[in-house]
Amino acid sequence: MSTFEERATVHAFRDDALGEHDAVGLAEAIRRGEVGAAEVARDAAERVRAVEARLSAVQVHIDAPAHATGAGSAFAGVPTFVKDNTDYLGLPTGHGSAAFTPRAARRHAPFARQFLSSGVTVLGKTRLPEFGFSPTTECEGAEPVRNPWNTGYSAGGSSGGSAALVAAGAVPIAHANDGGGSIRIPAACCGLVGLKPTRGRVVANAQGRQLPLDIVSDGIVSRSVRDTAAFLAAAETYWRNPKLPPLGLVEGPSGKRLRIGFLLDSPNGVHCDTATRAAVTETVAKLERLGHTVEPVVLDIDPRFTEDFLTYWGLLSFLLGVTGRTLGADFDRRRMDGLSRGLREAYLENWRRTPGVLRRLKRTRETYAAAFRGLDLVLSPVLAHTTPPIGHLSPAVPYPTLIERILAYVAFTPVNNVVGTPSISVPATSTTEDGLPIGVMFSGRPGSERTLLEVAFALEADRPFRRIQDV
Repeated sequence: MSTFEERATVHAFRDDALGEHDAVGLAEAIRRGEVGAAEVARDAAERVRAVEARLSAVQVHIDAPAHATGAGSAFAGVPTFVKDNTDYLGLPTGHGSAAFTPRAARRHAPFARQFLSSGVTVLGKTRLPEFGFSPTTECEGAEPVRNPWNTGYSAGGSSGGSAALVAAGAVPIAHANDGGGSIRIPAACCGLVGLKPTRGRVVANAQGRQLPLDIVSDGIVSRSVRDTAAFLAAAETYWRNPKLPPLGLVEGPSGKRLRIGFLLDSPNGVHCDTATRAAVTETVAKLERLGHTVEPVVLDIDPRFTEDFLTYWGLLSFLLGVTGRTLGADFDRRRMDGLSRGLREAYLENWRRTPGVLRRLKRTRETYAAAFRGLDLVLSPVLAHTTPPIGHLSPAVPYPTLIERILAYVAFTPVNNVVGTPSISVPATSTTEDGLPIGVMFSGRPGSERTLLEVAFALEADRPFRRIQDV
């Protein structure tokens, strides 16, 4: 690939049935009869084809997608993709791994059914790094998923394929899930909105509910706050957890003035780079101008949190190596990539720590709750430094170097997965010197998605998020 191509911006926006609509706007156009669902699906498929050679975001295409029949559904006829770690009837589920030959799913996963209830038209499945372990969507022996803002850079992970398609305008929304930042990280890298819901806000993830500590939540990545709000409202219409406060449809900012804490460096001592710090301090100033009270806060988590989360991460890789034949009869853990193998081998050296690790991780909720006394939300970076170039976090990098790089990058997001609290990434106004997006993150108490969305709406209204088609 030439230097020019490596640094190119790629997008699919054009004068067709999708136009520049977000998912809510496109669903409204379909309901009004201005465009048809079949026409929209056809044009979206053409958009995907137009960018796929440059982005490598798609794992499986559906040649003849079924169109939604529920005219009253929130996203009736809106084209989308499902992440390839979630079963979709008739399609193989590969989990981004070359360790086995995937077989066609016999049924939809529970979340796939919930997602389909919103009326979306699924065009296929998006790529992820092996088993969703990496914060970049890069695989050994295959093309990486590239960032449409600048194809020399990572699209983030693990929902990188979904984020690349949405940011490029191929589809308005796409499925994502988050076990350590995998919704929020690609949203930050690609200039999108990415909300990890409270544990239990949507139906339990098929993989997460089998874990000793469920850290996985499903959701979407989107280009507008209202699309994320509409998704959560539609998901709640399908199924609502009675243990959480009802959410309903959040439609804009609130007049309530909030008390917001902010962090510039991570609780485990990782210092952020200059551009990331500037994005957070700029957001602090904007929040104060909007009438909120913003003050520094300390999240005094156990100093062993990072090491404990890394051990738990290794446990997941170990369990996959043991149970992999349930995914495919030819599963061979020796074919797992360098990151997966490194995590597994590191766990085998420390497996005796597992009971203590689980106890300490579960106690993190107490520290988290203490930090929120007197606060409504906490603002922080999503990541400790800006989006890295392709190759920096490749699974082909020797494991000791790779894991050091990952821990210096993913320093904020895992806490919400362990505690089960909601967290949203939204684009900051500032960018990197190369024009890449930078995300900032708001985190809340369990069940506080409404407050997160209202703040995100306020920031979006104050200064609309940058559009890739204007670059």
